[in-house]
Amino acid sequence: MTAALTHPEWNQETGGLEVAKAFADQIRGKNVLITGVSPESIGSSTALSIASQSPALLILASRTQSKLDTVCKSIKDACPTVAVHSVLLDLMSQASVKKAAAEVAKLTDRLNIIINNAGIMTPKRQLTAEGIEAQFGSNHIGHFLLTNLLMPQLLTAAKASTSGSTRVVNLTSLGHRLSPIRFHDYNFEGKEIPPEEAHMPLPPMFTKGAEGAYNGYVAYGQGKSANILFSVELTRLLKGKGVVSYAVHPGSIWTGLSRDLDPDGEAAIRKTSPFWKNHDQGAATSLVAAFDPALNEPKGILLHDCQICDAAPHATDPKIAERLWTLSEKLVKRDFKL
Repeated sequence: MTAALTHPEWNQETGGLEVAKAFADQIRGKNVLITGVSPESIGSSTALSIASQSPALLILASRTQSKLDTVCKSIKDACPTVAVHSVLLDLMSQASVKKAAAEVAKLTDRLNIIINNAGIMTPKRQLTAEGIEAQFGSNHIGHFLLTNLLMPQLLTAAKASTSGSTRVVNLTSLGHRLSPIRFHDYNFEGKEIPPEEAHMPLPPMFTKGAEGAYNGYVAYGQGKSANILFSVELTRLLKGKGVVSYAVHPGSIWTGLSRDLDPDGEAAIRKTSPFWKNHDQGAATSLVAAFDPALNEPKGILLHDCQICDAAPHATDPKIAERLWTLSEKLVKRDFKL
């Protein structure tokens, strides 16, 4: 799929600061929330790039206050006039997500952009506080709940903005191709799943160390498919209200996402890409998805290397997206009427 974005010449080497400067008019005066922000990360590079172009408010949400403080200080040092606030957010706990959303609501009644940047990758089966498999529960369900709780702020911003310029950006991965949503066994409990929900054939380097019914790479693929499907359904539900959503594969960047990998897992991941980006380059595609005015009218759903690209059919099917929304509401025990 090809779609004409404002800068068709941008690619894997384009940096976030360059993108932010190009879209300065779209960033200036906006209120932006970014999750998953720590020093030397895609999140902090995304935040610094946005801060360089005078947003009205930058809210950074992550689970470690000391790391948030470090990033906030670096932004304040570089951009003293920008209002920056931090909010504690643990996506592994729905109680924490609700508390974070309430704190954000106290800070502002308007959010122009939400960048759901946080993510985990774990080779060992873990559970959220609610008993949901960690990669699905944190990478998707936590962001699903946070975004919906902040829907009043998004819709308020949309009413006063150009249609389509209010956006939700969900970070995903080309690893979404590893697995569709396993509706019959999303928690990896060993239940029988139908062929259409079976994971893709895995390279040998991704099969080692699977414990029981659980394979961390398959679980990662499911969570990343969910990120794209979330964007599909958000756009369907909200386009008429001026809000659109895109999913972003930031590229291959060595970050804290891989903190839980053992040496074999690290070696396997390093073999997946011939080009590894720095953090500034890793932030670039998120910024295109958030601010390129050419995307006010939905064009595709997935961006990679600052351009629209194709996603696997299991991650773009509207019926699957609607089914995932229903499951997500069940798992957060709340119906969101949009």
